[in-house]
Amino acid sequence: MKTRTLGNSTLNISEISLGCMSLPPIETEVKQVIDTAIDAGITYFDTADLYDRGENEKVVGQALKEHRHNILLATKVGNRWEDGKDGWGWDTSAQYINEAVRSSLKRLQTDYIDVYQLHGGTTEDNWEEIIDTFEGLKKEGLIRAYGISSIRPNVFLPFLQTSTAISNMMQFNIFDERAEEYFEAIQQAGASVVTRGTVAKGLLTNDWRERLKSFMSYDEAQAKELLEKIEALYGDVHAAALAFNLNNEAVASTVIGARTKQQLLQNLAAYEKAQTLGDISQLANFTRQDRYTDHR
Repeated sequence: MKTRTLGNSTLNISEISLGCMSLPPIETEVKQVIDTAIDAGITYFDTADLYDRGENEKVVGQALKEHRHNILLATKVGNRWEDGKDGWGWDTSAQYINEAVRSSLKRLQTDYIDVYQLHGGTTEDNWEEIIDTFEGLKKEGLIRAYGISSIRPNVFLPFLQTSTAISNMMQFNIFDERAEEYFEAIQQAGASVVTRGTVAKGLLTNDWRERLKSFMSYDEAQAKELLEKIEALYGDVHAAALAFNLNNEAVASTVIGARTKQQLLQNLAAYEKAQTLGDISQLANFTRQDRYTDHR
């Protein structure tokens, strides 16, 4: 497993990272997946306080406890739920972030978080207060670095450009290239991209015929045509999807989600195959370079 540096930091993370949102709330099953990931060289694990109302952090923290100093742990803040109420609200006040980080630390069974991410954001947020709060958490030693998870340019650009944030997690894949327009600006701000949605909900895997559907600006027929071209060019759609994301120097890691050990092993096999593929950049001749229309 290769590694890349996350932004202007000293943190080196694995090119494939594990997105923990889809892990089951069963400790033994989570441990099996996470142990397999660690054995394969995955060092970056991403969760959020929102996932399963904090239960995901608990099972992930338990599974990672014995490996804590050999891995990098990322979680998120901003979405706030209250007991007895459906859904959740948005709170980026200094008071709430300070409360939330301590709750996450407790659930994760650790005394520091490697990358603490703002889980979204709006143009109405008080960026100065948010950034000051994150910087304060760094000084306290509760977090090592911070970032954001956003696909809104009018949110992530001002945040990155006025802070020492080192990452932005955003959807990017063969069917959704909208984020690429901002990769250079993200790098210039001292941050890296961590991609999510890499296999487009399973459409960009070798089981694509069973999963075929419309996705983003591609209708079903257009998606089928593109997938057939990818398969003809590279012989392995899953491997090509991972190689496509990692072909961009702005990308530090691509997050894959796996609920089971078998799903993780399929992703790892695709990553190994991705190392052997030819020039992945020629895919750009067949894909749409779509751009964001909102939040510009």
